[in-house]
Amino acid sequence: MHLDQFSEYLLLEKKYSQLTIKAYLKDIETFAKFIERHFQLKDLDTADYNMVRKWIVVLSESNIGNRSINRKTASLKSYYKFLHKIAMISSNPLSQHKSLKIEKKVILPFSKDEVKDVLTMLRENCEDFESYRDYLIIEMFYALGLRRAELINLKISDVDFSNQSIKVLGKRNKERIIPLLKGTVEIIHKYLSCYRDKYGFNQDSYLFLSNRGVKIYESFVFRLVNSYFSKVSVKIKKSPHILRHSFATHLLSEGAELNAVKELLGHSSLAATQVYTNNDIDQLTKVYRKAHPRNS
Repeated sequence: MHLDQFSEYLLLEKKYSQLTIKAYLKDIETFAKFIERHFQLKDLDTADYNMVRKWIVVLSESNIGNRSINRKTASLKSYYKFLHKIAMISSNPLSQHKSLKIEKKVILPFSKDEVKDVLTMLRENCEDFESYRDYLIIEMFYALGLRRAELINLKISDVDFSNQSIKVLGKRNKERIIPLLKGTVEIIHKYLSCYRDKYGFNQDSYLFLSNRGVKIYESFVFRLVNSYFSKVSVKIKKSPHILRHSFATHLLSEGAELNAVKELLGHSSLAATQVYTNNDIDQLTKVYRKAHPRNS
């Protein structure tokens, strides 16, 4: 196996995060164990597509969803593509593989009123480090459309007060600059004042810290968002991703250009952004009924 080389390739050439690389390697190693157990094959590099198909069948029979299976086979396909690229195999056994069909899930964004209610509730209760931190986290998700990992890894030095913008490190270590709203800048100033009083001040420090003074983590952020939005929304999903989803949906419903929203979100293609154009059904229905000549 050439997993060390593959890992280095993903890190240096593809610019994948350590978390993504770890997931790729775990999927590949799972397949390696499978073919050793079922086909007595110890050399992963010589596996064929029939073995992959058998693996997919076993995964499916184990009640693993198509989305997860597609992710695992995508990891494997990338590995064999790399081996073919460095001339370790003559062809990629998954070159003709087609992903399993998955049911498209409708993601319901928070309404503008729901977001407004949460932000109003937080603003009215701001008095110390913790309350300002919670307020700023929700504000940044909605005002900037950040991914959870992007928010967690923000540093104080990423905030540019002179240009009222913030530097965000996205997927594949791709940087983007997002403008800050005047109200967001004001909240950051108040939060950093509490931050300075509690922990001192260092430009290289992470922007968001827990009450113990360490960098916040993913489950903390999820619980925080879920907790506040559970007070105003009956939607099943209440997560940081839904806030990012709401950011995009609300911008587009107000007439923002798709390309601009794409850049703000840090998407690599318009296709990833276009999903948000299908969300504001109420607004679309109103426009349609008002404008269509058949409705006059």
